[in-house]
Amino acid sequence: MEGHVPEPTFTLEGWHILHDFRRLDHAAWFSAPKEERQAAWGELSEILREWEKVEAEGKGSFGVYQVITSKADLLFLNLRENLDALLEAEARLNKSLFAQFLSPAYGFYSVVELGSQTGPLDPEAPYVKPRLTPRVPKTGYVCFYPMNKRRQGQDNWYLLPAKERAELMKAHGETGRKYQGRVLQVISGAQGLDDWEWGVDLFSEDPIQFKKIVYEMRFDEVSARFGEFGPFYVGKRLSQEALARFLEVG
Repeated sequence: MEGHVPEPTFTLEGWHILHDFRRLDHAAWFSAPKEERQAAWGELSEILREWEKVEAEGKGSFGVYQVITSKADLLFLNLRENLDALLEAEARLNKSLFAQFLSPAYGFYSVVELGSQTGPLDPEAPYVKPRLTPRVPKTGYVCFYPMNKRRQGQDNWYLLPAKERAELMKAHGETGRKYQGRVLQVISGAQGLDDWEWGVDLFSEDPIQFKKIVYEMRFDEVSARFGEFGPFYVGKRLSQEALARFLEVG
C-alpha cells in the first residue's frame, strides 16, 4: 500500500507457555509389569510435586488434562518465567520412565501477551500483572487453539491503521467480556516462536461455554474477516488423584 506507515501493536509479555500434547501407548502401559508402572508413576508424581512447588513460589503454573478425541490423550500445560525454565520442565518429563509410554501429539510454544493498538500499556497497572502471570484453574476444562490474522488482499490485518484495529478489537473484547465469570481467556503471542501467530486458552467449568463463546465471536468482524483458526484441543483437568485413576495406579 503506497504511503502506508506501519503501526505495530504495543505489547507486554508475561509468562512463557508450553502446550505439550502426548499420546499414551495404552497397550504398552497396561501390559507392563505392575512394578514398572508403579516406578513410572512414582517418578511422575515427583515431577508433579516439583511443578506444584514452582507454582507455590509464584514462578509459574501448570495443569495436566485428559484430552478428548484421538488428537491426543494428555496435555501437560506449563507456564514459566522464561524459556529456560520451560526447557527444564520439558526435559524432566522426557527423561522420565513414564515418557517411554508417551509419544508426541502436538506442541505449541508462546508467551502470554497483552496488546494495545493505541499506545503502550503500563506494566505497573494493577490489572496488568495478574493477566501476564495467569494461574491455571485447578478444576474444570480447557480449550486450546492456535490462530492467525489474515493477510490476503483487502483483508490484510497488518495493513489496517491502528485506529481501525483498535475499534475492531474493542468490539471483539466486548463479546469476550459477556462471558466473564464463565470463561477465563489467556492469549499468548507466538510470532517468530511457532507456526501460528497466537495461542488461545479458554478455561471453564462447563465445556459448552467454549462452543458458545467461539461461535459468538465468529460474528465479530475481526474474526469473520481476519481470523484464521488452527485445530481445537479440549480436555478435562486431572488432579493427581484423577490422573492416578486414569492410569490405574496407586
